[in-house]
Amino acid sequence: MRIIGIDPGYAIVGFGIVDYMGNKFTTINYGAITTRAGTQFCNRLKIIYDDLNQIIDKYKPDQMAIERLYFTTNQKTAIEVAEARGVLMLAATNRNIPIAEYTPLQVKQAVVGYGKAQKMQVMQMTRQILGLKELPKPDDAADALAIAICHGHCGLSGINKALMREMQNLR
Repeated sequence: MRIIGIDPGYAIVGFGIVDYMGNKFTTINYGAITTRAGTQFCNRLKIIYDDLNQIIDKYKPDQMAIERLYFTTNQKTAIEVAEARGVLMLAATNRNIPIAEYTPLQVKQAVVGYGKAQKMQVMQMTRQILGLKELPKPDDAADALAIAICHGHCGLSGINKALMREMQNLR
């Protein structure tokens, strides 16, 4: 099962692609889609959408796992990130890729075993689980890989596996 994890944003979108087979992860690729400050916002969304489509076309993920947003302070940023998240989900939906959403707490719990883990703990465990020599960079890519790991550990169990197989059969 090939999973693409997504850490949504509009300046930097982290992505991480892993294969998950029999409780073992293999890292395929990771990185970031970036847009420049000062670029008209609708053009930033187009760049994100187009770049993710190229990544999907190249790596052909079976499923997408994306961070569910949780903002308490800056509403303008929250709205813009939500809009970017929408185009990311649209790219997957247009290719019939099932999407799972996870909160930061769920990701930390799945990767570290503790929902209030610090960011560095999550990055170190992500590196260890994937057998990487160094911490994935940028941080957004590390977050995306952690989201993909979360999906492998949580989203592909029991009933979810049956639902995902059913969705794949519909493709």
